Amino acid sequence: MRAFVTGGTGFIGANVVRALLARGLKVRALVRPGADLRNLEGLDIELAQGDVRDASSVRRAMEGCELVFHVAALYSFWVRPRSLIYEVNVDGTRNVLQAALELGAERVVYTSSVAALGLREDGRPADEDTPVDPKVIVGDYKKSKYLAQQVALAYAKKGLPVVIVNPTFPVGPYDIKPTPTGQVIRDFLDRRMPAYLETGMNVVAAADVAEGHLLAAERGRSGEKYILGGENLTMRELLETLAEITGLPAPKVRLPYWPILALSYLNAGICRLTGGTPRMTPDTVWMSRHYMFFSPRKAVEELGLPQTPAREALARAVDWFRTKGP
Repeated sequence: MRAFVTGGTGFIGANVVRALLARGLKVRALVRPGADLRNLEGLDIELAQGDVRDASSVRRAMEGCELVFHVAALYSFWVRPRSLIYEVNVDGTRNVLQAALELGAERVVYTSSVAALGLREDGRPADEDTPVDPKVIVGDYKKSKYLAQQVALAYAKKGLPVVIVNPTFPVGPYDIKPTPTGQVIRDFLDRRMPAYLETGMNVVAAADVAEGHLLAAERGRSGEKYILGGENLTMRELLETLAEITGLPAPKVRLPYWPILALSYLNAGICRLTGGTPRMTPDTVWMSRHYMFFSPRKAVEELGLPQTPAREALARAVDWFRTKGP
């Protein structure tokens, strides 16, 4: 059986490709011309050039594949022009799912995000059924992932056997960009984090997320969402765990919210003029006010999602960043 993977050069996609190969499946990965292929070096896979924004190239690349894993996404809180994130995350998702429908794919797994889900006002872990109000979604990234998820749900109603997975905050190897969560680890190791902004997140091993994709293809119900998550940690707990793993001191200074928000707007304004990229955007500061705690119970019970302890997942990430990371 052959699996078609978009986003294989990225963090989650590279882990998904390796999980597929470990199961003995053949893999064809869609790669953009000029893409960074470091995450796929040495792997026995087929590369097909194309772009999720180009429907014809997606269809050509997907032909002959029974399984489809649409992992590709633009994961950033600062994209210029802003329309690009919608072209990739929303239009790109539509192109991939339409091709899968036309070519009769046996199973499709769409990689959404917990960014597309709702949060509980009382701070308890949210789940797949927690209501989300589209009008209060913060930032283009979260809006684009919410809209893309709606596209996937619409295709499920059309009869496409598509299962939606919602990773939380993965950590682990092959985070070459790195992702915002990986950047926290990178900054900690480089001693570039003298203070922190308190928030909360659900930390999950990248290998568990990859396995969750395969389990969703095997056991997931079409049109259903599954949170691929692990342990809920506050930022302070995450930094203290990194300190235990590395022997480096955790920052002690907790930054006040409102002054940092004001500085983030100032920094964003300067970056708009200079073409730079802000280290902390207003969107990320706004989101930090809400602890993004989630429950992976549904994925554990229905799919058999592994639950690697957060400390072990973070240790794997630290080891990769120290030995092979950017």
